[in-house]
Amino acid sequence: MAIREGSVFKRCSCRDETTGKPLGTTCPKLKRPNGGWSSAHGSWALQIELPRRASGARRQARRIGYDTQEAARDHLDHIKTALAVAEGDEQAATKAADLIEAAITKRTDLPTVGEVRRRIGGGADTRAQVPTVGEWLQEWLAGKKKLAASTRLSYQGHITNYLAPHLGWVRLDKLGVGHLQMMFEAIEETNDHIRTSRASEDPQVRASVHGMRTVSVSTEHRIRATLRSALSAAVSRPDVPLQVNVASHIELESAPRPKPVVWSTERVARYRKTGEVPAPVMVWTPEQTGRFLERAHRDRLYALFHLIALKGPRRGEAVGLEWESVRLDDGAVDITTQVVQLGWDTAVSTPKSAAGRRTITLDEDTVTVLKAWRARQRQERLKAGEAWVESGRVFTHPDGSGLHPGWVSGLFCRIAAEADLPPISLHGLRHGAASLSLAAGVDVKVVSSELGHSTTAFTQDTYQSVFPDVAKAAAEATAALVPLARTARAGG
Repeated sequence: MAIREGSVFKRCSCRDETTGKPLGTTCPKLKRPNGGWSSAHGSWALQIELPRRASGARRQARRIGYDTQEAARDHLDHIKTALAVAEGDEQAATKAADLIEAAITKRTDLPTVGEVRRRIGGGADTRAQVPTVGEWLQEWLAGKKKLAASTRLSYQGHITNYLAPHLGWVRLDKLGVGHLQMMFEAIEETNDHIRTSRASEDPQVRASVHGMRTVSVSTEHRIRATLRSALSAAVSRPDVPLQVNVASHIELESAPRPKPVVWSTERVARYRKTGEVPAPVMVWTPEQTGRFLERAHRDRLYALFHLIALKGPRRGEAVGLEWESVRLDDGAVDITTQVVQLGWDTAVSTPKSAAGRRTITLDEDTVTVLKAWRARQRQERLKAGEAWVESGRVFTHPDGSGLHPGWVSGLFCRIAAEADLPPISLHGLRHGAASLSLAAGVDVKVVSSELGHSTTAFTQDTYQSVFPDVAKAAAEATAALVPLARTARAGG
C-alpha cells in the first residue's frame, strides 16, 4: 500500500457532563475563541494508517501525550520514513509496521530506520538501499564541495525548513508531483494561518505567531530550484533509481522581480499619513539622496555611504573592499572580494560570477572623499598603536577591525531616520545609484558593467526607475520635437 500522510491533532481527557463520554478532539477548551490551539489545555497526538497485518486486517498507529505539535509531527515523520524503507514490498512493509505497532503498544521508543532495515531482511534488502528524499538531499549537499558559504546556507535552510519536513520521508524513487503539490499547499496553509493570526483581535493569538514569517512566492521558487538541482544530480547517478526530475513538472505562481519605486512627493505624503510603504523596493529621488549624504557627512563612515550612493557596489563588496584593490591615482576600484552574512556570522568570499569581478571607475569627488578617508584612517592607526587590527580593509572601525554588514545597515537606517527621509534599505541606495546613472544618460552597458550584472537587459528591467523630474524633462523634450503651431499646442 502507499504510505498515508497521517495527521497530528489535539485531544484531551475531558468528558461530556451528561453522557460521561470522552470529548477527545471535540472539547471546546482545545481552541481559542478567535482561532488557534490553546497552549494550556490538552495534548498533541498522531495517527497514521499502517500497512495491513499478515492476516489482511487493517490497522492504525496512534500515540498521544505530546507536549507540542512539533514533537508529534517529528514522530509522525519518523514513522513515515521507517515505512518508506519497505515501500513496494508487501511482506517487508508488514514487518516494518509490526515493529512500529509493537513500540506504540508497549510505549517504548519507535524503531530507528536502521533497525527497521535490519529487521525486515529478505526481499527488502535491495530496496533498503534506495535513499529517502531527506537522505539524498543531505548526501547531495555534502558532495557539493565548491559552494559559496551563502549558497550552502540557503540550500541547507530550504532542506531543513521545508523539503525535509514535507518530503524527507518519501523514498526517492517514489517521489511524485503530488508530494510537491502537498508541500506547497501546506506552506500556503501556514501563510494563511500567520496572516489570520496577525489580524486577530486576541493578543494571545497575535503573540502565537510573533517572529513567524510568511513564505513569499519568490522563496517558493527558490525552494523548488534547490530540489530540482538535487534531483538532477540523482537522475544522472547510475546507482540511484530515479528517472524523472519531478521538480521540473510542478507549476508555481509566477514571481516577477520587484522593480524599484521612487519616493515621489505623493508617496511620501501618503507614507507620513498611513505608514504604508508602496513597494518592496523603494529608492530616493536625487534630492532625497542629497539630503541623506548631507546628514551622513557628519558621520565617521561618510565615505562608505558616498561610495555606495554614487557608484553602487553591493553592501558586502563595500564592506569587504581592501586598500590593495583601490587605485586612487587611476580613479578606479577593483571588486575582487565580498563579505557575506550567514545568519549573524560572516565569511569572506569572491564574487559569484565573472561579471561580479569588475572595475568601478571613480569620479573626482569620490576620489577626493576616499583620499580624505584614507588620511583619517592613518591617523586612527597611529592613535591605536599596538591595539590596531590590520585587516587591510578600506572601511573599518577606529581600531582597524572590519565592519559587520548588518551593523552597517543599522547605521544607514539611523542616519536616514535622522535626516527625516522615507525608508529604503541599504541595497536601495545601490538601486538609486543605478537609476541615477541611467537618468543621467550613462550608456546602459557601462552601468551594467559597473554594477556587476551579466546582461544589460537585467539592468534596464530592474533598475531603470525614472525619477519624476527626469520623466517630465523627457516628456517636454519629446513634445518639443514636433513642429506644432502655438495654437495647436494650446488646444485652440
